[in-house]
Amino acid sequence: MATTVSEFVIGRLREWGVRRVFAFPGDGIGEFDGMLGKAERAGEGLEYIRPTHEEICALMATAHAKFTGEVGVCIATSSPGGFHLMNGLYDAKMDNQPVVAIVGQQGLNSFGTFNQQESKLEQTFSDVAEYVQTIVSPEQAQAVIDTAFRTAITRKQPCVVILPHDVQGMEMAEPGAEMWVSRSSAVPPSTAIAPPAEQLRAAADIINAGERVTFLVGHGAVGATEEVLAAARLTGAGVMTTLRGKQVVPGDVPFHTQQLGLLGSRPSYDQMQDCDTLVLLGTNYPYGQFLPKTGQAKAVQIDLRPEQLGLRYPTDVSIWGDVKTTLAGLLPLLTQKADLSWQEKAASGMREWDDELAAQAEQHYDDGVNPRRVYHELNKRLPAGAIVTADAGTTADWYGQYIRLRDGMRGDLSGRLATMLAAMPYAEAAKFAFPDRTVVCTIGDGAFQMLGMNELITIKKYLSRWSNPTFVVLVLHNDDLTQVSWEMRTEDANPVWSTSQDVESVDYAGWAQLLGFQGITVTSDDQIEAAWDAALAHPGVTLIDAHTSKNVPPLPPHITLEFAKNTGLALLKGDPDGLGAIKDSATSLITEGVERVKGALHRGKPGDGDGDAR
Repeated sequence: MATTVSEFVIGRLREWGVRRVFAFPGDGIGEFDGMLGKAERAGEGLEYIRPTHEEICALMATAHAKFTGEVGVCIATSSPGGFHLMNGLYDAKMDNQPVVAIVGQQGLNSFGTFNQQESKLEQTFSDVAEYVQTIVSPEQAQAVIDTAFRTAITRKQPCVVILPHDVQGMEMAEPGAEMWVSRSSAVPPSTAIAPPAEQLRAAADIINAGERVTFLVGHGAVGATEEVLAAARLTGAGVMTTLRGKQVVPGDVPFHTQQLGLLGSRPSYDQMQDCDTLVLLGTNYPYGQFLPKTGQAKAVQIDLRPEQLGLRYPTDVSIWGDVKTTLAGLLPLLTQKADLSWQEKAASGMREWDDELAAQAEQHYDDGVNPRRVYHELNKRLPAGAIVTADAGTTADWYGQYIRLRDGMRGDLSGRLATMLAAMPYAEAAKFAFPDRTVVCTIGDGAFQMLGMNELITIKKYLSRWSNPTFVVLVLHNDDLTQVSWEMRTEDANPVWSTSQDVESVDYAGWAQLLGFQGITVTSDDQIEAAWDAALAHPGVTLIDAHTSKNVPPLPPHITLEFAKNTGLALLKGDPDGLGAIKDSATSLITEGVERVKGALHRGKPGDGDGDAR
């Protein structure tokens, strides 16, 4: 039986199913840390993972939630440590993930006295946390911990429990049947929410009436793969996934046209231009410019977050429910379409798009390795059950376009806020959750310098815990914040500003070797295949330092007039990489155009090749 509040909280975490925490110690959480050590020595503790920074702790907790479906837990000390958690907690907030943070605080008597490290933590966390509460007495501890977990699970949001240092060591008291005292339970609430029958019928009527049905599937549909595919086959739907929903639908499903938008495919773009029925499944896809015009399509949306229903596109039926349960109720109401030409068109378009991508991956560039080819060759070699992560730079472009997650594979990145920072902590959390699987982290050199290089030290510390030690880090080394450079050109018509964009060159392979890992430097396209073969065969950590071109454009599937105009103006204004960017953009466009013409000629239907200049 727990004798202190800290011991009670540790035991309660275990009751909630927590077996691993991502934490960094400090005096504000010191008594709690001490009890974690005591529990570990008694064989009743939690697996305590300590990376190099509190921000990593929160990002790893978010990634743990994403990859496992469990509540991720991070722990930090008072003000300085707690503040460092913020970016990772915002990652959980914006990507709808259940995370509970336990944050230390100075003693109760310090509140409001301007004591060292005594900050208004409830106020600080009030925006990021769905629930934030300070435990001020032993009798309150049970209800606060339980409420944090229940809220995180049902609302898919981060929650914060603040634990003052003196309360951590107080003698635990069992809550009694008294005024102002809550008695709670550590019983997980159900999130299998089913809608009323009349809503299912209304949704089925719309979908059955559609001739060109498109499913847009997000991460909220994780666990519903069978139901999504069954519904698509019945309705003849084309299926596309958001970048974070990529793992929901296997990449080898012929009518899965992958992503939509700037990082997406042309078949996905074409579907959105022509569909008459749109079904949104577990997604809050924010890029309205890529969705159908208002009035073009009838729309059905299913989501567990009711406030997001009907938010991105005017829906005819908005269903509050989880995707798996709702589709299970909807499937018996869907009729089998005899005409599957819409779905077959999506599959045909995807085959052509893959031919274009393969051709672009074979192009050679004067200033470095073709990053497209790096991902193209990785995709060919991904072992069963592999997990792939990316940051939100150009690695997200190449991940979106080239990586096809087959059944059983997983992949993810920060969808909203943590941007470039998440690739490495996501990969680490994935490896802790699935130590028998191969994990590949793809990261740009800018992101690697931010929150990547130091985490190789964390990996060195914990490597022996993983039954399959194969862990590969791909660094796209081009000495430039490439995604931002292209955004400067395409969004604001500004030339690249080297003062802000240049990244100091580092021997990343040498850094890996210094830590005892395998480091491979790739400086030419013909070295890529051997590098991947060596990395994926190595029973340990490998870092591939790929010296890639910074001028390969992350071209969208449809180039708007504004995109082309802004890019041209930026290059004319004295862009330092102007000639290289123009040459490499032209190479990519020409290759893409040739492949479209070849596809049209192969089919014998000249109008189907979409061979214009986009």
